Amino acid sequence: MKRILWPAQTALFYLLTLAGAILPASFIQPAGKAVGGLMALLLFKRRRIAIDNIRRALPFMKQHPAWTCPLETPEEIARELFRHLGISLLETCRLYHGRGDAIISSVEIRGSENFERARAHHKGIIFVTGHCGNWELLALAFSRTFDAPMSVVARRQNNPYLNTMVETMRLHYNNKVIYKDGGLRQMLGVLKKDGIIGILGDQAVFPEDGTLIDVLGRKAWATKAQVIIGRKTGAPLVPAFIHREGAKSVITLYPEYELGSDTSDEGIQRDVQALSRYVENFAVAHPADWYWVHRRWKRAGEPSC
Repeated sequence: MKRILWPAQTALFYLLTLAGAILPASFIQPAGKAVGGLMALLLFKRRRIAIDNIRRALPFMKQHPAWTCPLETPEEIARELFRHLGISLLETCRLYHGRGDAIISSVEIRGSENFERARAHHKGIIFVTGHCGNWELLALAFSRTFDAPMSVVARRQNNPYLNTMVETMRLHYNNKVIYKDGGLRQMLGVLKKDGIIGILGDQAVFPEDGTLIDVLGRKAWATKAQVIIGRKTGAPLVPAFIHREGAKSVITLYPEYELGSDTSDEGIQRDVQALSRYVENFAVAHPADWYWVHRRWKRAGEPSC
């Protein structure tokens, strides 16, 4: 059955993304918002997850000094989130089909000097980011702007045909993909050659693979990979995020995060927690740009606040 289903699924995905790619650039914003509204209706279970996550986090966020959002309710934030996801989807369609030059040219990059300082170490760079803004655009725009290919750590698709197609599309802008299964050796190899890797640090990992931290007032499991690799290689850890400002996206590169000297489990946990604060601050400052639809707090028990 998979011999028939997987190629058909891949062909459908290709046609849908191609349809999004051939839309005029001026249509991306209005069409993306409409697509996002449709996604909210079709993916109603994910919408419910987003609203529940936002509702639980809202008391914490409204007390945070970075909170300036005019949106008051979880439903309002979720509506803007899906509009953002719709726009990001159409942008990514154009990027994957090699039609994203105008999108990349419109991206503003803040903190370039922080990247240059990190690059001066010549030990490679670990970009620590999250499911923030259009994270696919972050990797592609960075690579094009600085002529510095990024190896992005990703999960392999179950459908091998679809996986090959998505990987080929990502390579349009000279990026590379490192798959999580057995990817540690590849990551170390990239850094040894003074390369750049990007890690999404806001995923809910299994307890045996992570450490328990606070995220937006609730306990959550977080990956230790970026801290462990940073300690092993000496590669600087640079928090990097992308958010939407009107019709353009803005990439912000922060100063290198200095790892603590404590190499115990508690020391690693403190570093993971500190790096997670960057994602947390992003979610508070740009709540409609963070990926609330994923189960960030699964396997971690009750809220900590």
